[in-house]
Amino acid sequence: MTSAPAPTRSPLSDGDWHRLHPLTPLLRGGLTLVIIAGILIANFRDRLIQGVVPIFVPEVDPGDFETGDPLDFIFERGLILAALGAVIVVVIVLVGVFYLSWRFHTFRITGDDVEVRSGVLFRTQRRAPLDRVQGVNLTRPMIARLMGMAKLEVVGAGTDGNVKLEYLSTANAEAVRADILRLASGRRLAEARQAAATAGGGRVSAAASTVAAGLTEMIDGAEDPADEPESVVKIPVGRLIASHLLDGSLLFLIVLVAAIVVASILGTPWLLLTAIPALLGFGAYWVRTITRSLRYSIAPTSSGVRITFGLFTTVTETLPPGRIHALEISQPILWRLAGWWAITVNRLSGRGLEAAGTDQFATVLPVGNRADVERVLQLLLPHLPREEWPLVFQHGVLGPEEGDPYVTTPRRAGWLRPTSWRRNGAFLTPDVLFVRRGFVWRKLALFPLARMQSLAIAQGPVDRAVGVANLQVHTVIGRVSGSLGIIDRDDAVSLFERTEAAAIAAAASDRSHRWAGDEPFDEVTATSGVAAAPPEGRGPVEATDSRRTEEVSP
Repeated sequence: MTSAPAPTRSPLSDGDWHRLHPLTPLLRGGLTLVIIAGILIANFRDRLIQGVVPIFVPEVDPGDFETGDPLDFIFERGLILAALGAVIVVVIVLVGVFYLSWRFHTFRITGDDVEVRSGVLFRTQRRAPLDRVQGVNLTRPMIARLMGMAKLEVVGAGTDGNVKLEYLSTANAEAVRADILRLASGRRLAEARQAAATAGGGRVSAAASTVAAGLTEMIDGAEDPADEPESVVKIPVGRLIASHLLDGSLLFLIVLVAAIVVASILGTPWLLLTAIPALLGFGAYWVRTITRSLRYSIAPTSSGVRITFGLFTTVTETLPPGRIHALEISQPILWRLAGWWAITVNRLSGRGLEAAGTDQFATVLPVGNRADVERVLQLLLPHLPREEWPLVFQHGVLGPEEGDPYVTTPRRAGWLRPTSWRRNGAFLTPDVLFVRRGFVWRKLALFPLARMQSLAIAQGPVDRAVGVANLQVHTVIGRVSGSLGIIDRDDAVSLFERTEAAAIAAAASDRSHRWAGDEPFDEVTATSGVAAAPPEGRGPVEATDSRRTEEVSP
């Protein structure tokens, strides 16, 4: 097999400082001024109508400033020239502020970092090391899409470590995203391409062409269609709407409104008014969640898994291999007859701790059938061996079945988990720890051992009396929980020790953080359903480094 030619840098990824799109200040703050101007024009429409058809305008004393139009006050006192001068001064100041904001807002992409500098009086500089990039998000708000622009967000590993490039033309944003992902993968870009400014006759002509391109994009309208790979999952609109109707939140709202109606009938009618904001708030939330999931697609690329969603604001997220720290398949009880599931993940988002726990990008599959779930799992966990797939559905989400391999809650402690003690359990493979729980809301969590941070085991006084223990898998903060409670004490200790050894071996042999170097991301494997064999040396080894965070009391 012949190797593909080495990609070259785009003009904006040559290591020099570059400015963002010339229309960036307009989208970041200037649109507010446009709205204000529209309101003022709408308020002055009566004067325009009065000049054409005065019969439609009520008579107002021009000298009465409190009830008349502000323009009458200006005309009555001869302040027309002063008002025009003030407007011109304000416009010049705003244009100057916008220009300085754009002039001093620059970025550069080197072989090691993505850096952004901004500010005129107070300068700030943010930097995202490429070897710690967790993903690259491309967001196209509706107004930006109409102007052919997009914003790029480089997701870092630390808290509030994201670096944003807002805004770039869509073509430049796509090229810069590809460059960042290649550099973050460990594959260095070729340095053969010359800078665009040299080919175009210097920095002045390059800046002129950039401005001309921006004006052309604003006139032409929406951006050209992005080169998106074909999605391996397609969600019908009817299924998406039905899933939100059956996810449990609607039933909660119905019960709440019914309780308010009953209470109002029994003598407190003012409670009926509280149902109105509840209905309005739920309606807005429901519409927002549905529109966010429209235009959903997920597909493999050479840089990782690309997820696109959103009707009005389109977000394209690229998750490189090795960035998934936990994955959970869940099924509400009302989805059970339809055979639908959802998939969420834990990953470093570069946001604060509270935002990371409610990350809206955590849902990688809003709703799908079994075939959809299997396709998504093959993308996110491409090295999961074929012999382990029964652990996912047959014994995992749908289990337990006869011959269940999971370690579960003992019968003597069933009263501590009265509905789910048969399902409550875990199973360990050389690559993944499976945690199964829930009866009403079925859940199966998968924790890649190479990215597990630690494992804790604990007992309370009741647990010691019954002879059970609790396990807690520690990963990055997210919506996937790693808790597993009420399993036999000896089974918990054995699982703890085996997980400790397997996690050390998996972390030592993992190369997924350099997906475009030693072990490229295999698109064929991800789409065909043929899982690759695990790397050599993934079997349990003698533990040489302790990850135990708590000891079990005898």
